[in-house]
Order: sequence, then C-alpha cells, then structure tokens
Amino acid sequence: MMKRIVVTGGAGFIGAELIRQLLQTPGTEIINIDNLGHASDLSRLSEVAAHRSYQFIKMDIVDGHSLRRTFDDFRPTAIMHLAAESHVDRSIESARPFINSNIIGTYEILETTRNYLATTGAPLANSFRLLNVSTDEVFGDIETGAPATTEDAPFITSSPYSASKAAAVHLVQAWQRTYDIPAITTYCSNNYGPWQHPEKLIPTVIAMALNGQPIPVYGDGTQQRDWLHVADHAQALIGVLARGQVGTAINISAEHCCTNLQLIEQICQELDNLSPATRPPGGHRTLITHVADRPGHDRRYALSAQKLRQTLGWTPHIEFSTGIAQTVSWYLQHRPWWQPMVEQRMSV
Repeated sequence: MMKRIVVTGGAGFIGAELIRQLLQTPGTEIINIDNLGHASDLSRLSEVAAHRSYQFIKMDIVDGHSLRRTFDDFRPTAIMHLAAESHVDRSIESARPFINSNIIGTYEILETTRNYLATTGAPLANSFRLLNVSTDEVFGDIETGAPATTEDAPFITSSPYSASKAAAVHLVQAWQRTYDIPAITTYCSNNYGPWQHPEKLIPTVIAMALNGQPIPVYGDGTQQRDWLHVADHAQALIGVLARGQVGTAINISAEHCCTNLQLIEQICQELDNLSPATRPPGGHRTLITHVADRPGHDRRYALSAQKLRQTLGWTPHIEFSTGIAQTVSWYLQHRPWWQPMVEQRMSV
C-alpha cells in the first residue's frame, strides 16, 4: 500500500530530518504541515523541496477546519505529530504559545483523526497510525544513581513546556482509549545534530565560542542530560511507526548521559581543534561563564531504551563523540545560516 504520511512540524529540526529519511523509501508520500514559527525553517528541506512525493502546507495545527480539509484531500495512512513549542526558557517567559500549540493543537489533531477514521473503510482504519512525539522532560528529575526512566514512570513536570507536553500525552491516551484512535507515543531524550536552532544548548555554545562571547552555564553545570543524534531519533521514529504496538509508549534514547559542563567542555575542545583562528589564550573553555540557574531546572534526565532495543531491535548508529565532532564541523561550515538568527536574538 502507498504510504501517505502527514508530518506536523516538518520544518523543525527533528521533523525535517524525519522527512528527509522518509522520502528515501519509494512509495512514500509526505505532506508537511508547519506554521513556520521562529524555530521552523524550510531551508532544512531544500534538498527535497522539489521531490514529487513531497508537499508543504503552511498551517497552524490549531486550525481544525484546515486540518480536516487536508486529511480529506490527502487521505493519509499515518500522521507523525511533532509540531510543538519546545524551548523551556521561552515557556517560562510566556506559556500561552505552549498551551495553544502543544495542548490545543494536539486536541485538533486527535479530533481530525477521529472524524477522518469514521469516514474511511475498515482496511485503512485498521492500518492507520498516529505517532505522538513527546519528550523525557515530562518525567522530571530523577535522582543521581537512580535507574534510567522507563515508559511507565509517573509524570512530574517542572516547566510550562513539560506540563504542556504531558497534557498532550494524556489527551492522546484518552482518545486512544475512548475513541480507539490507533496511537503510539514516543519519549525522546535531548536531540543534537545539524540544523538545530541556535537557541538550543549545543548551537548556543558553538555560536558564543566562535563569536568570542561568554558561554553561559546555568548554575554549577552539573545537570545531567541524555543525548541522542537527530538522525538516530528519526530512524527510530520510522521503526516505531511501522512496527510499534498501538496503545503503548516507547522511549528513544542513545543512553548517553553527561553533565552540561562536560558537554560544553567537549564542544570547546572540538572548537580548539577545528577553529584555531577563534581560539582565545587558554582555549575556548576560558569563555565558560556560570550564570544564575533558571527556575525549576531539573537536575537529571535519563531514559531507558531497553524496550525499543528488545521489541524493535533498534540501536543508535552515531557514537556521541563522533556526532559532536560532526555537529561542530557542520556549524563551522554553515555560519551564514545560523549567525543572523543569533544576531537577531541578541538585538531583541
């Protein structure tokens, strides 16, 4: 059967990588729905923009009428729901966009799917899948030395962002149970790689270091995060869509944890090697500057990916040190893409 997939948030960092990988499979058609918010950028998809099996629609997922029209015209066999506001600091500054996109938008996706499946024949309704992409942040802090978080852990949210994503998961679970929506939820750890918006941690460190500016580190920098290359994440999402069990949740993680300070120091070392022209006396790490911690800052995230490895046989392909070196190199080569965004942010 021809695969016709709606990807929401496909102009974002993860969504664009997902679309690029999906289009490598013959017989797959993609509609990318994105409202082109501040972190979206269609240049991420320039290499597939003219692909005969790809089309882009500028749309906000809170627009239920437009969603229904798109579903009726395209007749999708699956939806991969990635559209979300996703930056914690922005959610602390203003929570409303996160409520609108992550909660109301997810509601509209679910209602559109429910109405659509009610009008399709049994074969399509039985094979249809909705994949909801969530985050490890819904689980909140875990103590140092505690086992990595499994899919059945309780939600303990710490920011408007994580609370809105947790609410979206609850909606998906409710629609699955009440209306038999064939949904699967994934929780992913922190992503990194090419094309990530420079407001995120790794691109911020690279940009500040290359510009000779202080590299901000929240608090003591010992907060631990679990890092996953975006290409490995996209590959896992495709596997979950194809073979995941409806009504379940599954973690996606490379199970590589390190402190923020360790990560930043590793990036600085890569920049010392790859960009000696910007290297200050003592190296780029001399630019590290500790700043006041942000409110509600979780100390440790760590996801167990054992379920994914055991049920789907998935393993990450990109080792962390290799991925970081490649990522730093990419940002060095693509400064014209990210530098204007950094300058715009600093001017606000």
